[in-house]
Amino acid sequence: MKTYTAKPADIDKKWIIIDAEGVVLGRLASIVAMRLRGKHKASFTPHMDMGDNVIVINAGKIQLTGNKRSDKIYYRHTGHPGGIKSRTAGQILEGEFPERVVTKAVQRMLPGGPLSRRQMTNLRVYAGAEHPHEAQQPEVVDVASMNSKNTRS
Repeated sequence: MKTYTAKPADIDKKWIIIDAEGVVLGRLASIVAMRLRGKHKASFTPHMDMGDNVIVINAGKIQLTGNKRSDKIYYRHTGHPGGIKSRTAGQILEGEFPERVVTKAVQRMLPGGPLSRRQMTNLRVYAGAEHPHEAQQPEVVDVASMNSKNTRS
């Protein structure tokens, strides 16, 4: 019996849409990362980009458990000596680009490397409910109803 390896012609990429309103950030990010890699498919091949195209809407209404909204800190560096900057998750979510919290959480759940960077291009995150991908006819995946722990009120 030979091990199955998918070829580029065998890959079927779907478009899915996920509503992040009221969903816990880490649980959403793990589901999105799994979909981006293609691990939900029986024909998963580790060295191929066979994941789906994922659209996440309402990223600004994501939920964080515990005190993470005020205690979770995101760092960046300007490139100059002593140029480390920090912002809390709450500041980013209330700021101009709240979708960056979801994008960074998904990125950190994927393995590092060229394939992972290519898979991240299949992720589209929007702070509001509007998105320009209606022509792709995405199918809705309800993450909130998969598990009762996926949501917080």
